[in-house]
Amino acid sequence: MPADRPLLGAIEAGGTKFVLGVGHGPDAVIDQLQIATRDPETTLAETNAFFERHAGLAAIGIGSFGPLERDCRSPQWGHILATPKPGWSGFDLAGTVARATGVPIAFDTDVNAAALAEARLGAARDTGVSVYVTVGTGIGGGVIADGQIVGGTGHPELGHMRPRRNADDHGFDGICPFHGDCLEGLASGPAILARWGETLSHLPPDHAAHGIIAGYLAEMCNTLRAALAPDAIVLGGGVMATPALFERVVAAAHASDGGYFALPAAEVIRRPGLAPTSGLAGAFLLAADLL
Repeated sequence: MPADRPLLGAIEAGGTKFVLGVGHGPDAVIDQLQIATRDPETTLAETNAFFERHAGLAAIGIGSFGPLERDCRSPQWGHILATPKPGWSGFDLAGTVARATGVPIAFDTDVNAAALAEARLGAARDTGVSVYVTVGTGIGGGVIADGQIVGGTGHPELGHMRPRRNADDHGFDGICPFHGDCLEGLASGPAILARWGETLSHLPPDHAAHGIIAGYLAEMCNTLRAALAPDAIVLGGGVMATPALFERVVAAAHASDGGYFALPAAEVIRRPGLAPTSGLAGAFLLAADLL
């Protein structure tokens, strides 16, 4: 019974909104609240007020936008690192929640949290190695092996790999402030808007953008398959909600893989099983893993 399980808190800390939850796990949420992400002081005051309504929390899991310090050996553990979001660079997110609530805190990226949830409970639950990629305001990814998050000194930055430029994609340098035409600089939502003046879903179905973006994401999938041999690659995020984009990516990956991989692209590349709650579910799992 859920009442026999510890009471947990969960935070999906996004760049535009925080989703807060309390419950006994992803399958037993008893209270949930969504708030706007504003300055740290305002946002965390509202966050902590939510958790004050619930006595007896055993742990809180945080899946946050980044970049962030996830290495618990670092004195900067729990902090947001250099981010373009005003006021958040250097902010001690995990420490602020810990001091306010007095409970243990698990801290990782929002995409790692989503990857964990999809691997244990969602579209990749039958796999040993999986990758979750979100394609939206940015492009980020998390890698799971045998149910655990893979990471070393930092966290994966899949959006900053460099795809080969499409021969028909001329005159656009990309928007990434670090790398220009990396994957995020070419295929994220803001990159699409900067390149063509519309979101992908608002461009006509026969517009060249659909094939170009699908090609870049297909190349990412095949690169991940070559590097990690995952059983599943789960593609989520707002851009992936574009009608027919998922099918285009699978078709482009199949067309360009040369028949090299053991499994067909259509078997490996998958839609999320838990969207839109993958991140919050993962934050609950992060909290549970502390106990």
